[in-house]
Amino acid sequence: MRYFLWFCSVMAAVAGNPELSREPWPAKWASHPEAGREFGVYHFRKSITLAGKPAAFVVHVTGDNRYELFVNGTRAALGPSRGDLQHWRYATVDLAPYLHEGRNTLAAVVWNWSRYAPAAQITNETGFLMQGAGEAESVVNTPGGWKCLRDAAYTPLDRHRPGFPIGVLAGAGETVRGELYPWGWEKADFDDAGWGPAVAISNAMPYGLRNDLDRWFLVPDKLPQMEDHEVWLRRLVRAEGGTLPGRIPPHAKATLLVDNGVVTTAYPELTVSGGRGATIEAVYSEALYTPRPGERESHWPKGNRDETEGKVMLGLADVFHPDGGARRTFRPLWWRTYRYLQLQIQTDGEALTLDAFKGRYTAYPFRELARVEAPDPDLAKIWEVGWRTARLCAHETYMDCPYFEQMQYVGDTRVQSLISLYVAGDDRLARNAIEQYDHSRSADGITCSRYPSNVPQYIPPFSLLWVSMIHDYWMHRQDDAFLRARLPGIRSVLGWFEQRRDASGLSGPIAWWPFVDWATTWPHGNPPGSETGQSAVVSLEWAEALGAAADLEAQFGEKSFAERYRREAGALRAKIRATCWDEARGEFADTPEKRSYSRHVNILAALEDLLPPVERRRLMEKVLADNTLTETTYYFRHYLSRAINKAGLGERYIEQLAPYREMLQQGLTTWPETPGDPRSDCHAWSSSPNYELLATVAGIEPAEPGFRSVRVRPHLGPLPWLRARMPHPRGMIEVDFRRQGAELTGTVTLPAGVDGVFEHGATRVKLSAGKNTIQ
Repeated sequence: MRYFLWFCSVMAAVAGNPELSREPWPAKWASHPEAGREFGVYHFRKSITLAGKPAAFVVHVTGDNRYELFVNGTRAALGPSRGDLQHWRYATVDLAPYLHEGRNTLAAVVWNWSRYAPAAQITNETGFLMQGAGEAESVVNTPGGWKCLRDAAYTPLDRHRPGFPIGVLAGAGETVRGELYPWGWEKADFDDAGWGPAVAISNAMPYGLRNDLDRWFLVPDKLPQMEDHEVWLRRLVRAEGGTLPGRIPPHAKATLLVDNGVVTTAYPELTVSGGRGATIEAVYSEALYTPRPGERESHWPKGNRDETEGKVMLGLADVFHPDGGARRTFRPLWWRTYRYLQLQIQTDGEALTLDAFKGRYTAYPFRELARVEAPDPDLAKIWEVGWRTARLCAHETYMDCPYFEQMQYVGDTRVQSLISLYVAGDDRLARNAIEQYDHSRSADGITCSRYPSNVPQYIPPFSLLWVSMIHDYWMHRQDDAFLRARLPGIRSVLGWFEQRRDASGLSGPIAWWPFVDWATTWPHGNPPGSETGQSAVVSLEWAEALGAAADLEAQFGEKSFAERYRREAGALRAKIRATCWDEARGEFADTPEKRSYSRHVNILAALEDLLPPVERRRLMEKVLADNTLTETTYYFRHYLSRAINKAGLGERYIEQLAPYREMLQQGLTTWPETPGDPRSDCHAWSSSPNYELLATVAGIEPAEPGFRSVRVRPHLGPLPWLRARMPHPRGMIEVDFRRQGAELTGTVTLPAGVDGVFEHGATRVKLSAGKNTIQ
């Protein structure tokens, strides 16, 4: 409903000036005369006079790479949400709350990271665009009357330190020289007499219009502004040469290590006075490291994340040089990820006062609507850590990790989307991801493995997961037009795999990167046979995608495609059953050669119904017991949990949380990328318990597409009772169960207009809207 009301307000604003959706905008893209495509930070200002405080004052605003918009000194918007040049997002913002009668000042900072940009940043050149939604607001249209200034205070701080763990794709840090910074530039009383006029560089073109020279194609941003609230740092761990707050004398050094208590994503804000000529380096890290002489820094262990003794800081950094003014606040242009922050300070001839050090939390504004309550205290902790992880990996896109890469990957996104739907009931970021992957498809058919991205990367099995992800969305939301629009992309992906079918009928050699999971015995995460052909793992993921596509074609597309996909999926399953089943082991092999065996292939075989129910259950019991199989990482435990549920072993799910209990003992406040000593401490693909506690333990799942009806099939395992609630498109689903031996009693409450079925053992009870008693 919130999304619907917001969308209506955006459409109303555009309807007030219908030319904005079908003609070039009156406003034009503006820039500094010398900006172009090089690194730079630019400030824009314009003052307007109003006869009175308006009830509404709606504008459309965007920038390249990014912008922050201020009105009379107050931050009003940040953006744009990341996309590509064919789908460049603009935000619709009502500025009325920030305006008053008389003179008002609009100000924006726009920056271009250039070659230091995050890998997720697609760009054309430095630009700023503002368009009033109606005639009254047209006074703000760029570039008329806008002034601009290049900020000479900024230089990029290359974060790719030798020896630091690889894969830092999140962009450069910043060095800011306070003596060059135009302090107060965003405020109404700032003197901008020395600033030059902004210049027009391009027409502003809505998506889909004929054009010859224009570079950005504008689409309305369907995402909300990110969450923003103040967070104070929790504990000063180590103080050498100073304290916080406190005073550092002239010609002195100080090192201050702060523990935030938990990993977070925030804009750090350091306020200082005096200290002209000082150097302050702020270093951010998810954990501290234990030095090992003779080893590369990237191999240093983290150990228990709560322990600090004997450990050192390694991480990404910003540098600030104060100008000596009072209460100067350094805040980087982009947020940082940290649990630990370290200030390394060297003063010059003037004392430095540290006034305050805090953060402004930022993430996608999910609301935690779901709850799970049970007598096992670890479950509440696992839920809390998992939800924190999911939140920190969700901003304007989903992210694999907020520290190292900040990239939206299909494999991660599939798990993250289910968590979002179940815990927050918010489908906007999931829709956004599905659509962006569709936009990423290559000329030969497959999606990028991650998108948006200025460096194309292809993991073909992830394209199959994209198809399955669309099926997941179909089961949870009734969104016919959106789903129908995905069919051409689905056909494109499946056509790519069809062209590469092996003569045996299985998947042939997979080009690019055939990653499936970071299994320790799989080089680069590639399952056996994926590069040479006849991989049962990849073939089973292909079969799953074919089955998903068949369902979607039957509902929204063409019957002939549905029938063909079902035949092809059936042929793949039959071939794997005939060539990869090892009768002596009672398990499936990774390839017909039967030289290696993994949990992965057997999990997927169970999910794809390669065996009848009784044998499927027996297979999964064996998978759980056989330690010789190649093990799954935290990511693929999502599929393990799904297979346990499908095999009728959901009562054993709670025991599968043992690795999460162990991680709690290691002081982890977010779930890491992989077992052992991982690169990333925050990876939401490891947060599947937040979904499974609701879908398997509480047993709440859609019984029909669009969640039109509900199936409740609880698996309490060792728990004597459980209470849970989760959001449904029509309201809240609530369950309350008590267990004595094999007997289960309780209640199931469904929203108005929703019915369903309760299943437990041989018991099957019809459910209706409202409160249902289970005896």
